Amino acid sequence: MTAVAADAARLPRQVPYIIGNEACERFSFYGMRNILTPFLVSTLLLYAPEAERAGIAKDVFHSFVIGVYFFPLLGGWLSDRFFGKYNTVLWFSLIYCAGHAMLAAFEGNRTGFYTGLFLIALGSGGIKPLVVSFVGDQFTQANKHLAKIVFDAFYWTINFGSFFASLLMPILLREYGPSVAFGIPGVLMGIATLIFWMGRKQYVRVPPTRGEDPDSFFNVARTALTTRDANGSRPGLVVAAAGVVLAVAMLLCWAIEAIAGEGTLGVWPRDAGFVITACLALGVLIAAGGVGTSMQLERARGRHPDAAVDSVRAVLRILIVFALTTPFWSLFDQKASTWVLQGAEMRVPHEAWWWPSFLVREAAQMQALNPLLVMLLIPFNNLVVFPALRRMGFEPTALKRMGWGIAISGLSWIVAGLIQLNLDGGGATSLAWQTLPYILLTLGEVLVSATALEFAYSQATQAMKGVIMAFWYLTSTFGSLWVLLTNAAVRNETVTSRIASTGLSENAFLMFFFAGFAFLAAAAFALYARRYPMQDNYRAA
Repeated sequence: MTAVAADAARLPRQVPYIIGNEACERFSFYGMRNILTPFLVSTLLLYAPEAERAGIAKDVFHSFVIGVYFFPLLGGWLSDRFFGKYNTVLWFSLIYCAGHAMLAAFEGNRTGFYTGLFLIALGSGGIKPLVVSFVGDQFTQANKHLAKIVFDAFYWTINFGSFFASLLMPILLREYGPSVAFGIPGVLMGIATLIFWMGRKQYVRVPPTRGEDPDSFFNVARTALTTRDANGSRPGLVVAAAGVVLAVAMLLCWAIEAIAGEGTLGVWPRDAGFVITACLALGVLIAAGGVGTSMQLERARGRHPDAAVDSVRAVLRILIVFALTTPFWSLFDQKASTWVLQGAEMRVPHEAWWWPSFLVREAAQMQALNPLLVMLLIPFNNLVVFPALRRMGFEPTALKRMGWGIAISGLSWIVAGLIQLNLDGGGATSLAWQTLPYILLTLGEVLVSATALEFAYSQATQAMKGVIMAFWYLTSTFGSLWVLLTNAAVRNETVTSRIASTGLSENAFLMFFFAGFAFLAAAAFALYARRYPMQDNYRAA
């Protein structure tokens, strides 16, 4: 066997270091994430009136999620422009470890604990867009056919770690306290960093591009926006500039209100804190920049290759698809906040012979259903459901799957709302009933999340795939933004009086509200999907 054939027949020796790093990091992340809401309500927020703790806990949790999915922009930029993937992953991992240490050390100190959450969001988000692509860097044309094995291992590692973290960490929090419960994920993150560092001499390190691609997404967009037509006009640039002015004005209004004291001047909503304001400003920038670029994109032809211009057009179209999935994430991420709080009001059916009392003893552990079901549903869909649909003459295209996934997630919240109505009526409700909304939500997840990556890959050209991944992570950021906006709205007396007039509790009303939000998004998604021009940007054989 030749040396080339031998290399093609085996996985790169450095890959196990990256897989080991991913396994420990994912257990670390989900371990702390899945006990965050119970800890906040039961320990850190005891200073607040009992009726307000759940709302504050949801604000903290979803602000954290926003950070986790915003900071991939920073990590990807630093890696591409300056430091490369290896150095960026290593340094952000050290920040990640410091964040875990602060959670364990400052369990009773809000400033210290929130600083730890910020560092974890920064570290986790910073490495998120890099690890998978770093794996791809280790393969060559000779053994690229083995890369799928590694990516499958990544997928199973994520869900395997999430499953056991969801089961074990609530038990550790209850039995040993927050220092141990938050300390163990910190130890695992330290091990993850050590494993990654141990492979340093074997990694293939692709040097950073340092922004030197003249036909990158942002260079093409800049050319389009700054090029005048025959009359010297640039309406697209006006739209983009208006977005910048509006975004800056929003941040300034927040800053003025914060300096003067919230609610003092009335120039910005009292409950719209920095996180909400910054996310809204980012959304305005993306929307105005996208619309402005789309208006003038053809002006970039001639100064950039047609393929680069067409790629930017494809990205702008994909952004609309992504925007319509953000309501799904507002529902999905609340399984670790709203559903955990609902489950705490339910009765654990220890008396039932079929209930695994030795393992599942409290509501937070129900989150383990999600990764378990993901591992079961994806192969079931691919091997059973989708082939059956094709035999019936129905082709489950990527866009159809995503649209149905959003709608099914809305159905899961209808079921959660019905459970809440029973709780509000004083009924003793078994925690086992939460299994049904978890099944529906997870089915929605595998139809939306897994399919969206496949869809984006096929629609974006090779040069634009990195940009697409950065925007994909932002869908979770804006999903949590909708939750924060809703939480802020229900602190308004006018809104709460309207909710009271429906005869529903605030919790039940919001559950049905989010279900309706998903159904509306699914309808809009279906309308856009009907006229979306599908592309095929897979590499030629």
